[in-house]
Amino acid sequence: MEHNEQKIEGRNAVTEAFRAGKTIDRLYVLSGCEDGPVRTIVREAKKHDTILEFVDRQRLNQLSETGKHQGVIAIAAAYGYAAVEDMLAAAEEKGEAPFLILLENIEDPHNLGAIIRTANLAGAHGVIIPKRRAVGLTAVVAKASAGAINYTPVAKVANLSATIRDLKERGMWFVCADMEGDLMYGLDLKGPVGLVIGGEGPGVSRLVKENCDFAAAIPMKGQIGSLNASVAAGVLAYEIVRQRGV
Repeated sequence: MEHNEQKIEGRNAVTEAFRAGKTIDRLYVLSGCEDGPVRTIVREAKKHDTILEFVDRQRLNQLSETGKHQGVIAIAAAYGYAAVEDMLAAAEEKGEAPFLILLENIEDPHNLGAIIRTANLAGAHGVIIPKRRAVGLTAVVAKASAGAINYTPVAKVANLSATIRDLKERGMWFVCADMEGDLMYGLDLKGPVGLVIGGEGPGVSRLVKENCDFAAAIPMKGQIGSLNASVAAGVLAYEIVRQRGV
């Protein structure tokens, strides 16, 4: 695993990164550039389901650290991603009911890092994030996790709702954080459970919420509207820990 976030610039360097099997979270390409080497890089990105962004030269120049981007800049993940199957296998190996934390619209790397840290301490078997509208495993995320990223696997999936439906067919059930939901203390949060946390602004989307079995509300006594996403994840994760009797 590479433990430093990498910004890879230039056609040859980006091509070699794909060939070497590096995990590329995002690829920035100069809009309108369609020569052979760039087309090859774009084809590789699509093959690996990398997020593609076509941008103008000014944006590339802003992103560039070398000034020699040649129309392409790749952002490589600081850490490799796991598979959801790995998480289920880890739970089975420990003789525990699966406990997963799924995140939607978490774009702040400090929030993601803090949630990975909480997941580790709460005994969750993994964290699942979507490919789009979400921060990846950057160096900032790794630092914010306080080392937990070395022990708690993170999977990146194309479609969060589809992943939830698949896991429900395999015996899991899901609870999402929602201010309009039922008070968390009245819910049965034991068994094979997935906890879904949304970003502070949009929260959990309607489609993802519809795929969850329950919505859990955290009691709040103050004047402001909501908790930080990582704090909400911590509160609900530890209610799950309490109910599991661990």
